[in-house]
Parts: sequence; structure tokens; C-alpha cells
Amino acid sequence: MSGAVLFDCELFEWYNIFIAAVLWKMKTRYSEVCMNIFEKLSSEFSVSLWQVENTVALIDEGNTIPFIARYRKEKTGSLDDQLLRELSERLEYLRGLDKRREEISAAIEAQDKLTPELITAIEKAETLAVLEDLYRPFRPKRRTRASVAKERGLEPLAECILAQKNIDPAAEAEHYLSEEVPSAEDALQGAMDIIAEMISDDAGIRAKLRDLTLRRGSVAAKAVDPEAKSVYETYYEYNESISRAADHRILAIERGEREEFLKVSLALEEATALSMIERGFVRYDNACGKLVKAACADSFSRLLWPSIEREVRNLLFEKASASAIHVFSENLRQLLLQPPVRESVTLGFDPGYRTGCKVAVVDSTGKVLDTGVVYPTKPKEDIAGAKRILTNLIKRHHVTVIAIGNGTASRESEIFIADLIKELPQKVSYMVVSEAGASVYSASKLGAAEFPQFDVSLRSAVSIARRLQDPLAELCKIDPKAIGVGQYQHDMPKKELESALDGVVEACVNLVGVDLNTASQPLLARVAGITNTVAGNIVSYREEHGAFRSRKELLKVAKLGPKAFQQAAGFLRVSGGDTILDNTGVHPESYEAAAGLLKHCGFSLEDAANGRVVGLGEAAKKTGFKALAVELGVGEPTLRDITEELMKPGRDPRDQLPPPLLRTDIMDLDDLKPGMSLKGTVRNIVDFGAFVDIGVHQDGLVHISQLADRRVGHPLEVVKVGDVVEVRVLSVDIAKKRISLTMRSEKKAER
Repeated sequence: MSGAVLFDCELFEWYNIFIAAVLWKMKTRYSEVCMNIFEKLSSEFSVSLWQVENTVALIDEGNTIPFIARYRKEKTGSLDDQLLRELSERLEYLRGLDKRREEISAAIEAQDKLTPELITAIEKAETLAVLEDLYRPFRPKRRTRASVAKERGLEPLAECILAQKNIDPAAEAEHYLSEEVPSAEDALQGAMDIIAEMISDDAGIRAKLRDLTLRRGSVAAKAVDPEAKSVYETYYEYNESISRAADHRILAIERGEREEFLKVSLALEEATALSMIERGFVRYDNACGKLVKAACADSFSRLLWPSIEREVRNLLFEKASASAIHVFSENLRQLLLQPPVRESVTLGFDPGYRTGCKVAVVDSTGKVLDTGVVYPTKPKEDIAGAKRILTNLIKRHHVTVIAIGNGTASRESEIFIADLIKELPQKVSYMVVSEAGASVYSASKLGAAEFPQFDVSLRSAVSIARRLQDPLAELCKIDPKAIGVGQYQHDMPKKELESALDGVVEACVNLVGVDLNTASQPLLARVAGITNTVAGNIVSYREEHGAFRSRKELLKVAKLGPKAFQQAAGFLRVSGGDTILDNTGVHPESYEAAAGLLKHCGFSLEDAANGRVVGLGEAAKKTGFKALAVELGVGEPTLRDITEELMKPGRDPRDQLPPPLLRTDIMDLDDLKPGMSLKGTVRNIVDFGAFVDIGVHQDGLVHISQLADRRVGHPLEVVKVGDVVEVRVLSVDIAKKRISLTMRSEKKAER
């Protein structure tokens, strides 16, 4: 009995040792994987290893990107939010890659085919495409010609031929005849089918062929019906080297094919491709070698090329989509950060024909003061009546600016408004505002909840007015895809586009900050750490208990716990609350340091509240930020941020930008002449140039070649959405309503 107990104890001890060894191996493997990922991220983003390690730890702890970028600068080395987002996305990809690496290794090992060479290749694979190429020969396949040949016992014959010994293949094939393989020709064909599939499954060959296609292949498009009229006529006879094909052209022909106007294909010189494949498989110029050479040709035309063509087209589309998403994101960022038109009573004008033009007057806070309908356009054309109504509204509410939607009947409406302004005794300006997405908001549950008493068109008029007053607060209510400042946005991969655009909206909202007592639910929901449900709870709490007096009061809101408070508090502002610090970007965790800074420099919180801290920065600099940071127990970047916030409490970074271009008069397309100099607003940026509103209702195009006197790689290098720019007219095509503009100096533009 005692011996049995001793045996059990020894067994238990050995079991513990085994488990410990397994756990140690798993831990070691995890540590190695993490370190490999960290090192790769460090190299790819050109940042220090410690920055990557700290950033990943912060992300894994559930911190939001805006919070990390703004309040954990010491940890990240002051990495900006854009780089942090890219790093986070790349981290997710690399972790997914490693997970797939383990899945593939396990699947091949289960087939007892995991060789040391294959293990090394899998470990070194840096993309999912390479990993899937390695797995391809071991992946369960549907029934193929090669699988049928293997079932008939022809695999040994294929291996014999592939060895390319100096034998008679036909004579060798006689040994494999059966009821299913009646002749030597059938046996040889089956063996070649097996070889063709082996060639097609070879990871090295696939990688080389893919690379060769990208370097030396071409992309072509032809018209499905050459007589059909479409926007794709430019591509009815299109052929271009893949390496030179611009992203916007790739997207254009892809859309043309989806809409069945174009047939798109890739081409690669077959002799070049076959030469590359044969170098990997044909070793001797004998009878077997000739069969292998024939199998190479069959593999390329029947298996490899159709697969590679699909893969390369997908790669081209992914690359072009990534570029378009980047442009869309940058355009959206600049649009959202347009300076608000402050302290202005605004009249929103939603143009229309039969149902009239809807108008809404909103005060400087966005509150609706009045609404109405006028009919200055066809079919009624009651211009006198419309002028009388608008003049009364403008006088009664002291309107100073009019926002006109750019949709249907916008041109006629702009002419009407410009004419009306001339007759007014007071100064009133106007601006044509993009309506993109206004109808989406107006018909949404949010629009109905906000203005249940208004019809859809009146809600649009309110939205148009508010867009001019505060673009960020109003546009965040709309799906970013509907805002319309990109190219081919409806063709983009939905998940990637939504992720990128949502990230931009979140970054902009948190950069500017949100007034806790006036922000709408959609705007609050964009604040770091706050969900849509919590945003609704904040609004409900505000309606029930009145205005928030402090940030700490947020902790009384349902479902808003300490973690959400930590992430969100610094981005929420409380104007006129219990402490001036609540109306700054200083995080509550740094309030003690902020008070200490003021005291050290001879100021108080009351001084900060009343703008009496002139010289705070110089005083801190005199002591030395580094020494002062140690004394106050914060990092130096945080201390510098606190100093800036205390010097300008409640500041809006958008106020530092040039104001939007307001107009009092209008021009017609016929008024434009080559050489005419004008001032305009950049409305949209695409890969090939920038569209500029010059006040004639039709945006002009500044082609990328006309943006500057130097060579420009992308329009975003020179301009951004919302920029007010000086342009000159190059040409006007009235029939096609096309305006060509230049921003180059006069002598350069003439060349």
C-alpha cells in the first residue's frame, strides 16, 4: 500500500513538472511573440522600443487613443493620436497574423507533415498572403483533376517524372494502368495534372509570380458596349503598366466593371512568366523534363494565372482603397475643424422648387428662433413675397449671416439671396454650405427626436444654419460617409472606412473639447470613453438636475464609472462651474499639480479664472519645466500642457484658423474669363487635384500639376479642405460646366 502511495506521489510530482514545463514553454513563446511584435512595430514606426511597449500596455488596459495621446505623453514619448491609431491597427494585424500562424502550424502538424523547413518558413512569414501560400498545399481542397489522379494511384508516377530521370515516361506509365486508367496517355495526363497542381501550390513560385505581375504586368479595360454613353468613356480603351496605374484610376475602372460598362483584366508576358516557373522545376532537357515543362505551361494558364490575377487585382484595390480612405479621412478632419462662425444669428436656407425654400433662424447657441417657407424659385417665383418674409425675419432677429444649402435650386437661391442683401440697410453676408448628409440627419430618429414639430425640410434648414455656426457639433450627428468629402467612398471596404472615419470624428471632438452642459447626445457619444447609452444618460441627468457644476458630478450619471470618467473627464468642459480647471483641458488627476504650478509662480485659481496669469509661462520657464515637473510630481510634457491650458482657459483650437469666406455678391459662369484672379474655398480634395468654390455655384478644379510651382506628390501636401486660396482661371467650358484653375505663378502656369 505504501509503495502504491509512493508511486502516486512520484507520478503526481512528475505531472507537476510536466505541467510547469508546458506553462513555461507557453509563457516563453508568448514573450517571444510579444517581443517580435514590439520590435517590428518599433522598426516600422521609427519609434523606440519602450514607446511601443508602453503604448501596447496602455491599449491592452482599455485606454482610448485620445486619452493616451493627450494624458499619457510621458508613457508614449508624446506620440500623436494619428500615429497611435495606426500603431494600434498594425498591432491588431500582427496579433491576428500570429494567431493564424499557430492555427496553420497546428493544422499541418495534425497531418504529420510539419517539417523543420516549413516551421522556419511559417515563422518568417510577414503577411497573411505568404502564410496562406504556405498552407495552400495542405488545405482541404474540393475535387480537382489532380485529386482524381491521386485517387487513381498516379502520384508515384508524378514524382518519378518530376525527378526527371533519364527514362521513358510512356514505358513507366504502363505500370500504372487500371480500369480507371486505361492507357499510358491517360496515366501521363493524370501525372501531369498532379505536377501542375504542385507547381500552383508552391509558395515560392506564387510569391515570385505575384511580384513579377506587380512589377511588369499591365492593367487593361475595354468597353462592354463601345457605343454606350457613360462617365467611363475615358477607359473604353485603357491599358497601363500596373506599376504606374494611379489609385484613382484603379478605383474608377473597378467601379466601371461593377456597373457593367467595363471589362477589366490584367496581363503579363507569358514567356517571361513561364521562364520564371520553369527555372524552379525543369532541371533536365530529357523526356521527363519536357513533360514537366508542359505541366508548367498548363499550371500557369489553367491554375496559377487566374488565381494570381484575382490576388493582384485585390491587392491593387486594397492599396487604392487605403489611399482613398486616407484622403477622405484628411478631408473630413479639416472639414470638422473648420472655424465656427461665432456670435452670429444665422438664417439657414434650404433651396427647393415646387415645395418652396425652407428657412430657419437660429441664435448664436443654435437655438431655433423662427421658421418659414418662401417661394422665390420656379414654379411660383414669388420673389417679392419671399423678399418681404426674409427681410422681416432678418430685421426681427438681427440676422447677420445666411447659410444656403448647395442642393437642388441652390443656384437660383444664391442669386436671390445676393440680390436681397443689396437691398438691406444692415450688413448681411452669406455662404453656400454643403448639404451632404443633411437629408440623412433630417429623416433620422435623432432629427425627429430633436425637432418632432418640424417636417424633414425644416430640420434640414436648421442643420444647414448650424453647420455654418459650428461644423463639428452639427456634422458629428451624421454618418461620416454621408458628408461627401472623398472619392469613391461608396466603393470602400465598409469596416475599414467606418473605422478610419469614426477615428477622425473622435479625434476632432476630443481635440476641441465638448461643453458638458450644451452638447447633444451624438456629440457626447464621440467623447473618449463615453458610449451612446452613457451620452443619453448624461443628457437625461442634465435635464433632470440642471446644469453640471463640476466634472466630478459626472460620477452620479448612471453607468458612468471610474474608468469612463478617467477617459472622458479631460475632454469635457464645464463653463461657469465650481472651478476654472473644469473649463480647461487639464485632467482632474492633475488638478493638484495645476494649483501647485499657479502657487509656485505667484498666481491663484481666481487669477486663472479672470485671465490674470500673464507671465505664467515665463515664470515656469525661469524655474525650469524639468525641475518644476519633479517638484509637482508630474511629467514634463504634462506640465507644459497644464501651463498652456491655464494661460487660455476654455480656448478653442479652431479659433486660430482663418475664418470661412463669406460673400455678399455672386458671379455667373459667363462672367469668368481666362486670367481672372479670384479668392475661393477648397471644398474637396482628390488624388488628382482640389475642387475650389469661387462663388459661381460650380466648383473649379485645380489639377495637381497646377497646385504649386514645384512638383506635388499629392494635393494634401499643398492644400486642405476649408483653405481660402488665391486662384486664376485657366479655362472655362460653359457647355460642360467645367472650370480649370491654377495656383501657380503666372509665368509658371503659362509653360
